[in-house]
Amino acid sequence: MILRLALGSLIARALTVSMTILAIALSVALFLGVEKIRTGAKASFADTISGTDLIVGARSGSVQLLLYSVFRIGNATNNLTWQSYQDIAARPQVDWIVPISLGDSHRQFRVMGTTPAFFERYKYRSGQSLAVQDGAIMDDLFDTVLGADVAATLGYGIGDPIVVSHGLASFSQHKDQPFRVSGILEKTGTPVDRTVIVSLRAIEAIHVDWQSGAQRPGQSTPADVIRNMDLEPQAVSAALVGVKSRLQVFGLQRSINEYPQEPLLAILPGVALQELWQIVGIAETALIAVSAMVVVTALIGMMATIFSSLNERRREMAIFRAMGARPRVVLALLVLEAMLMAALGAILGLAFLYVGLLIGQPMIDRAFGLWLPIEPVTLREIWVLAGVVVAGAIVSMVPALRAYRMSLADGMMVKI
Repeated sequence: MILRLALGSLIARALTVSMTILAIALSVALFLGVEKIRTGAKASFADTISGTDLIVGARSGSVQLLLYSVFRIGNATNNLTWQSYQDIAARPQVDWIVPISLGDSHRQFRVMGTTPAFFERYKYRSGQSLAVQDGAIMDDLFDTVLGADVAATLGYGIGDPIVVSHGLASFSQHKDQPFRVSGILEKTGTPVDRTVIVSLRAIEAIHVDWQSGAQRPGQSTPADVIRNMDLEPQAVSAALVGVKSRLQVFGLQRSINEYPQEPLLAILPGVALQELWQIVGIAETALIAVSAMVVVTALIGMMATIFSSLNERRREMAIFRAMGARPRVVLALLVLEAMLMAALGAILGLAFLYVGLLIGQPMIDRAFGLWLPIEPVTLREIWVLAGVVVAGAIVSMVPALRAYRMSLADGMMVKI
């Protein structure tokens, strides 16, 4: 009977109730949406590099090595000599190894020298490989492959020339050896999107006439002559390593960290990513707090709506009392109405979330490289919905207690 009365009362005030339910639904959708984005961002962050067992570089800190080798942030404290690189590559535990050379830039985007194996070995998002959107992987010494963001931001197409700057934010340019865009990669949502990729030999080629960070005066070696030179590098910034067996990872890491010829550091990418997330992940707590406050605001709005309707419903409550309804029935009626509004708002908010994911998932992935999986409702989401309903019942207790205390005489009194 109380449920029937509650439903009838909500239907009678359809417009006000609908607005309240919509406010709760939007706040719940926002809260769950932020949670989806948070978990999606964390998963995408952890999947920035996948399938690589070790990252090797000069001895520094694990986060610093990860930042400059994977995220192209900062610089290496020192380089890994080519002799040490070859020594590590020759070890029986190593299945594959890919060198990375950093230092130059092009219009604020980092230039990375590597080998064609990088396009095969670099994985992201749980094993997904890099794909070429247009053109092909570099074939000539002065070919370059651009990340999606580089091409989109600078408006480059296949065949366009590129002049690389020496160092970061430098006015010195390698004008004598311009590159040609041979390929543009599909968007990945990783730092590869903001990278200009050239061959490791090309990094050596553009520095043939340079010494101590400056070009030798009056020297300009022709490109045809450079092509016939021995362009083996003296050092690289870091190396990505894959091992034949995961059981050999820790042994290889320990031997590299104890390398006698020079101070080296080998890190596990997953462990370093977790350390980095702990540093930058404080923003997720702020996002959750803001979205939770939106839900609280919607519930307080529902309480205000119930309060504002009490004056109009005083006669209704008095009639219930006159017909024999006990005070606790009036209390239960108002609490049940609030729970129904909160439940309908929570369910509608969940529906909004999944409709939004269905529509926005490909657009978000294409624009930001952030993959938000559409999965069945999780236990955490169920607890959130249940929490909204319980919170709705709690905030309704204040106006319900006010109605509980209304006197019969006050409710039946006609005011002129």
